[in-house]
Amino acid sequence: MPTVLALCAHPDDAEFRCGGTLLLLAHRGWKVHIATVCAGNCGSAELSPNAITILRRGEARSAAAVAGGAYHCLDGLDLQVYDNDEFRGKATALIRAVKPDCIITHYPTDYMPDHDAAGAIARCAAFTAPMPNYVVGPATALPPTEGVVPLYYFGPLGGTDYFGAPVVAPWFVEITAVIEEKAEMLGQHLSQREWLRRQHGMDQYIEEMRHWDREAGAHCGADYAEGFFQHRGHGYPQTSVLQDALRELVRERSV
Repeated sequence: MPTVLALCAHPDDAEFRCGGTLLLLAHRGWKVHIATVCAGNCGSAELSPNAITILRRGEARSAAAVAGGAYHCLDGLDLQVYDNDEFRGKATALIRAVKPDCIITHYPTDYMPDHDAAGAIARCAAFTAPMPNYVVGPATALPPTEGVVPLYYFGPLGGTDYFGAPVVAPWFVEITAVIEEKAEMLGQHLSQREWLRRQHGMDQYIEEMRHWDREAGAHCGADYAEGFFQHRGHGYPQTSVLQDALRELVRERSV
């Protein structure tokens, strides 16, 4: 069974940015794994770190279940995530355990440091997973993968870089057919409505997701879409795994 791993910073990141693509893959027989470096312990102004962590882990499991998938957490703390040996070892162990055919993660520059760090951790782990001598932490007990895992990025949250300049993907996956299912998936993260309203001035987070996906769709002639970049640096696979799996729904950027 082909497998996809979305390795992100916090619960709800994958659901916001690539949930539609994960659902489409699930409908085609792919196994879906959603992992977060953190459990979201800072994602509340009312609940204690422990209480919101427990709540958000449950929400993340429920969201993954909408796609028939599994949820994993690397047990980091919000805003204490770094691209270091600890998290590289944990991410490598996860990749060796689930053996994904491709990984989806954060664009290298996003609005907050946890996102940047999670993307860097995923990039490193995709590369180190096949190395027999890379045995850091929990990666020690698992056999290496057969090769470097194909790596994809979704665009930064809000669609801009650090300076507010637009970051537009070169290609997109049309998700119009699963937009309601994506809304159900994201809707499992009920704790985040009040937090996003307080911290980001953003109410009705599901409608905000629809707005972002309509904007993405406008770049490729679709009602709703999610944009992607493939990591094609030296040593990483050039094969178009994700594009081939969703071939008729892949749209090149038109505007």
